[in-house]
Amino acid sequence: MATSGAEFLQRLTSRRRPQLPETLSGTIRLDLHDGGSTEHWYLTVHDQSLDVTRSPDDADLVVRADREVFDRLVDGRTEVVQSLMRNELTVQGEVRLLLALRRIFPGPVDARHPRDVARESLRR
Repeated sequence: MATSGAEFLQRLTSRRRPQLPETLSGTIRLDLHDGGSTEHWYLTVHDQSLDVTRSPDDADLVVRADREVFDRLVDGRTEVVQSLMRNELTVQGEVRLLLALRRIFPGPVDARHPRDVARESLRR
C-alpha cells in the first residue's frame, strides 16, 4: 500500500543519518498543498542528523508542491530533481539543501546498487 508524504514525515525520527554529508546543515520547510489547505513540515539538518517538526517558520529552503507529488516522492515513484524539472514542485532559497532530500526520501522501488549490477554483468 502506498505511503503518504505526511505519514512518511511523521515516521522520520531524529537520529544520525550517515547518508547525509557531514558538512551539510540548514533548515528545509516542506509545504504540502492539498486543495485549499497547506501542511508545513520543518526539517533541520545538522551533523548528519535530521529533526522533523511541524512549523510554518522561515527556512533556508522552502519546497512547495501538491500532496500527490510528495506522496510519489516517498513511494519512490519519482525523484526530487525529476519533479523540479517537470515543474511539479518549486523551491526558494538554498538549493544545495534540495539534494539532501534525495538522500532522505527513498529511491525507486526497483533500484539496485551499481556494484550489484556490475557483478551481474561479470557473471554473464
